[in-house]
Amino acid sequence: MRVLLVEDDPILGSAVRDQVAADGHGVDWAKRLADAGEFVRLAHYDLILLDLMLPDGNGLDFLRGRRQAGDTTAVIILTARDQVSDRIAGLNAGADDYLVKPFDLAELSARLSAVARRYGGNPNPLMQIGGLTLDLAARSIVRDGRSISLTAREWALFDAFIQRPTMLHSKALLEERLYTFDTEVESNTIEVYVGRLRKKLGAEVIETVRGMGYRLGAAALAGSGRSPL
Repeated sequence: MRVLLVEDDPILGSAVRDQVAADGHGVDWAKRLADAGEFVRLAHYDLILLDLMLPDGNGLDFLRGRRQAGDTTAVIILTARDQVSDRIAGLNAGADDYLVKPFDLAELSARLSAVARRYGGNPNPLMQIGGLTLDLAARSIVRDGRSISLTAREWALFDAFIQRPTMLHSKALLEERLYTFDTEVESNTIEVYVGRLRKKLGAEVIETVRGMGYRLGAAALAGSGRSPL
């Protein structure tokens, strides 16, 4: 996923950014609401981590504005406000989850994944894709009784396919989901990671549509009871 972090605290912001990046996601960090507005104008985000008290305004006003504009991007509020009334206000403004500071970074990762699964239409962390048995919460994959280990970046790329199993993903879209504005991406980066996934998971798992991009392979989808569009 590509994640936008809106947080003005340099210590917490650095910790959250590093945690999200370690999970394999692309993360941009805005320290002001004005910067956040510019980021969402320039790029598509799968999820926003939003502080409420920013130097140039209230995060709830930013969230309400995005929702009123029709933006359905998932939002998790990160705030020190721990009153029930504050949580209600955040959820009523359109937040998908609400995490009170200080929080454990592992819990943040779990909540981020849970919200992403809901938006992907599959809140159940257990999946069967072809001959693969997946536990999305534990980030584990078993094939023919054997556990398969993916790096954070490999998992993030594979997650793009399993969250939208019938979607055709262009190379540019995959790059946008995984990398940020300040990241230099080699021209063959996506091809390299797709090759690694095929080697680990099976050549049939990801299909190349020449000149257009990639999607879950027909054999994998057939094994899960789905077929590509």
